Amino acid sequence: MEEERQLRGKRRKKRRFRKRGILFLLMIVLLALGAYFFMQYQSGKKLAEESDLPEVEFNNDEENDGYENILVLGVDARGEEKSRTDTMMLVAHNKETNDVKVVSFMRDIYAEIPGYQSYKLNTAYYLGGVDLLADTLRNMFGVEIQHYALVDFSSFEKLVDIAAPNGVEMDVEKDMSENIGVSLTQGEQRLNGKELLGYARFRADNEGDFGRVRRQQQVLAALKEEMISISAIPKFPKLAGAAQGYVQTDMPVLDQVKLATDMATGGTEGVERLTIPVEGSYSYGSYAQAGSVLEINLEQNRQALSEFLDQPLQ
Repeated sequence: MEEERQLRGKRRKKRRFRKRGILFLLMIVLLALGAYFFMQYQSGKKLAEESDLPEVEFNNDEENDGYENILVLGVDARGEEKSRTDTMMLVAHNKETNDVKVVSFMRDIYAEIPGYQSYKLNTAYYLGGVDLLADTLRNMFGVEIQHYALVDFSSFEKLVDIAAPNGVEMDVEKDMSENIGVSLTQGEQRLNGKELLGYARFRADNEGDFGRVRRQQQVLAALKEEMISISAIPKFPKLAGAAQGYVQTDMPVLDQVKLATDMATGGTEGVERLTIPVEGSYSYGSYAQAGSVLEINLEQNRQALSEFLDQPLQ
């Protein structure tokens, strides 16, 4: 009996040592992962230290429990104090379902800009920054805008190269080179940040700006596919750090991470996309102060936007 008790005691000690060993190894792994994430985050943040983002004034709409709308702007600053926006998107995040929808606004929409005469929509940013562009969209379409995110095109290139150092897979539908700073050949290939930006900005064909908006949406979808791959996970901390310097936004860091995660997973239906103006709702016009513009049926586009977002409009 005594020998059995001694054997049972030895077995219990071995089990305790084994459990302690596993816990110790787990702690080491967690500490190592924490150190890796921290160093990668700091590395990304350091890369963006020289980024010179503009000061932004923004009056946001009140938060609600159902959804949040983020105005996402791509700007070609080129070191200039004032610039226009090539990319204007409203990212609508449903907080209850985690679905994400993206609305692209054509830059040549003839818009009533508060306090100014009518110009192209993207001129609103040139005249009064994020706040004036947001107010223009609110007044025209009745949408709420809770947050903004502003990224310069050179910063976009760097962020893409951090997120996808081997490039982003795209099916380039034709040879492209005019006014985009790179030469792209037709066919499926992996594009680096500069090439991907060039693809998104190309408009020297019959589609013009409509083609550019379509390609911008394709780029967004391709980036989403890249970010949900397992190989992208180790790059998240560095990307998150770099985004703090390369992206100007009023969203808290944790909200940025949550939104990025929801965009990557796409809720239940993936990322739905809409372009304003919708088909059959516009005509071409020309004005001395604005040049060639898109004159839109405002009521038709407000209705399309309301149905797409499934949100009450103001």
